[in-house]
Amino acid sequence: MSDTPPLPAFSTWPSFPFEGDFRVKKLDDPVAVEPDRRGEGDRECLSCQTPDDAYIWVGERWRVRAMDRPSGLPMVLILETRSHYDLGDLPNLLAAELGVMTVRLERAIRSLDGVARVHVNRWGDGSAHLHLWFLARPYGRLQLRGTFLSLWDDILPPISEQRWRQSLAMVAAWLADFEGRPVAEPPRIEWQAPASFASRDAAAATDRAREADRAREAEAAGERGAWTDAGVTGSESSQNALPEPAESGPEVRIPAQRAGLADDPVDPVDLGDPESVSPDRGAGLPDRASGYTAPTPRSEG
Repeated sequence: MSDTPPLPAFSTWPSFPFEGDFRVKKLDDPVAVEPDRRGEGDRECLSCQTPDDAYIWVGERWRVRAMDRPSGLPMVLILETRSHYDLGDLPNLLAAELGVMTVRLERAIRSLDGVARVHVNRWGDGSAHLHLWFLARPYGRLQLRGTFLSLWDDILPPISEQRWRQSLAMVAAWLADFEGRPVAEPPRIEWQAPASFASRDAAAATDRAREADRAREAEAAGERGAWTDAGVTGSESSQNALPEPAESGPEVRIPAQRAGLADDPVDPVDLGDPESVSPDRGAGLPDRASGYTAPTPRSEG
C-alpha cells in the first residue's frame, strides 16, 4: 500500500497552474524551535535598513515598495510600516491606518489599465517587519482567479519594463494625492527611438512618398538638361526666342505740365540717333498735356 497521499481536489481546478502526473511531497518532521525570522533576535531587518529611495512612495508612517524587476502580473507591491512592528504589535493608530492604507493602495492598483482584481496577502514567515502583498490579476484572465495567483506571477512572462515603471509612477502619484511623496518616476522618453505613436505603415508610406518626389525631381532635371543640350530650332525657336531690340535712339517722355493731368500718358518721341539730334529738334511739337504748342525758338544774331 502506498504511503503517498492522494492529490487534493484543487489539482483539478482550472486555476491550478500544472498538469500531468504529480505526487505529494513527504512531510518533514516538525522542529522543536523555529528559527528567527529577519528582524528577530540577532538577524538584521532588511526593511529597517532600506532607504526611502528604494521605495516607490514614502509617508510619515508607511512605505510602499516594488520588486526589483517586472514580473508576470501587471503589478506586485508591498505595504510596510516605517517603524519595526509586526501585525500583532501595531499600536492603535497604525492599526487604524492599516485599514485606510490597504483600501487606498488597492484602489490605486485597480485603477491601472488591464487590472480586474487586487489580491491582498499577508504571510510574515520570512520577516518580522509587517509587510502586506498586493497582487493585481489581469482583466479577462479567469484562469488566474483564486489561490494560485502568486504562482502564476512566476510562470507568466514578465511585462515590459516601460509599462511596469509607468504603472509604478501612477500608483505613487495616486498615493501622494493623499499624503507623502512619490519616489517612482515615469520612464524617460527614448528620443532616438521611433515615435511610438507613428505606425510602421505610416512611416513606410512617408518613405515611399519621398522616394516618388525625388524621382519626379530627377526626371524633371533630366528633361531640362536635354532641352539645353539639344538647343532650340525651327518653329520652337521663333516662339521662344526673345525679340531683338530696335536700333533706335532712346525714348524721351515729355512730362505733364500740370500736376492735375499727371495721369495722362505721354507718347514717347523717337529722337533717333542721339548724336545727330540738333539743339532745336522737337521744337514746335504740341504739348499734349496742356494743349499748348511751343513756338520755334529764333536764333539770335
